[in-house]
Amino acid sequence: MAKLLKKGRDADARAEDDARVRQTVETILNDISRRGDVAVRELSEKFDGWVRDDYRLTDNEIEDCVSQLSNRDLDDIRFAQEQVRNFAQHQRKTIRDLEVETLPGIWLGHKNIPVNSVGCYVPGGKYPLLASAHMSIITARVAGVDRIVTCAPPFQGKPSPAIVAAQHLAGADEIYALGGVQAVGAIALGTEAIKAVDMLVGPGNAFVAEAKRQLFGRVGIDLFAGPTETLVIADEAVDGEMCATDLLGQAEHGLNSPAILLTTSEKLANETMSEIERLLSILPTAEIAGRAWHDYGEVIVCEDDEEMLREADRIASEHVQVMTVDPSYFFKNMTNYGALFIGPRTNVAYGDKVIGTNHTLPTMKAARYTGGLWVGKFLKTCTYQRVESDQASAMIGEYCSRLCMLEGFVGHAEQANVRVRRYGGRNIPYATAAE
Repeated sequence: MAKLLKKGRDADARAEDDARVRQTVETILNDISRRGDVAVRELSEKFDGWVRDDYRLTDNEIEDCVSQLSNRDLDDIRFAQEQVRNFAQHQRKTIRDLEVETLPGIWLGHKNIPVNSVGCYVPGGKYPLLASAHMSIITARVAGVDRIVTCAPPFQGKPSPAIVAAQHLAGADEIYALGGVQAVGAIALGTEAIKAVDMLVGPGNAFVAEAKRQLFGRVGIDLFAGPTETLVIADEAVDGEMCATDLLGQAEHGLNSPAILLTTSEKLANETMSEIERLLSILPTAEIAGRAWHDYGEVIVCEDDEEMLREADRIASEHVQVMTVDPSYFFKNMTNYGALFIGPRTNVAYGDKVIGTNHTLPTMKAARYTGGLWVGKFLKTCTYQRVESDQASAMIGEYCSRLCMLEGFVGHAEQANVRVRRYGGRNIPYATAAE
């Protein structure tokens, strides 16, 4: 039976936090809906200390941001973007339109149609997370989205040069220096200055995630995303330093980022906890990472790999780092995860920043029913039908009419009957089933 050596805050405390966030976001979205740009400007000043007449960056401002980066920085951004683009293009090739003649004269098919417009949120309040620009903008562009709008909060009182450069190089059509709920609210609902989009994508803090949840339905979203999560599955194949580094490397995302160690070795568990305390004494982001570890970190010791597998699927973490003697066991058998990082040579930071897979992933156990952001999220798979002969229409119409009457849908039945009469020469009375 799994033994819990360390646990985080209880569910009731987390629920209270969630309730406060929900109420705050609902109030803000209602304000944006009623007052548009005026509300957006007031909210930007209140939360970011950032006021402009127009939050969309001009071409000159964009070029100025790009010019502030070194050639090495720009080359690194281009390298990362090429990896994301390359993988997205390979994904797109796997998605194909379909048309098949299922019965003589009856053709069924589907088309994969890109969403017309997308709003991409790029977090940047604490850290300028330019990688989120690659993940959303490039993937949408490969899918064929026509209009791509991006928003990112100001960083240290001005647009982040790195984020703006990434947005521009990725191919954004409109770039706004706007953050938080006011950003996603403005691009989803539309204001006098900002034309609404059809879909919202991208990670964000608890308030941005809640805003996306409340806006879902009025616009599409990529997924319901909460705080960054990481699960390290390890045994004697690695040591405490590597486990601690991988846990804290993700805990620094935010104060409420869960980081969990799952192991069959109590010795490794204790070594990892000791190593975490050592690293927290020297890590520059220790204030955030340490708080997250204290409040949301867990250490679970299991009997064997089979029990670790059950626990891992129960946890359904966003990121799962597998560093065991036989990592292929988890690759073959795990079902609930956002992204899998197999073996000690890879890690979550590779996926977050540069390797090419998308880092916008399901959290809060959503990995039980969805994967992360990919080209397919920007495509609508829409079916169609075409009947090419009189005989086919009359034949399928007779079946349809009888089935509709079985359900009591007389009007539906008559849709079939009129075609049986016209194309099949059958004299079917109005609103009766075909014989």
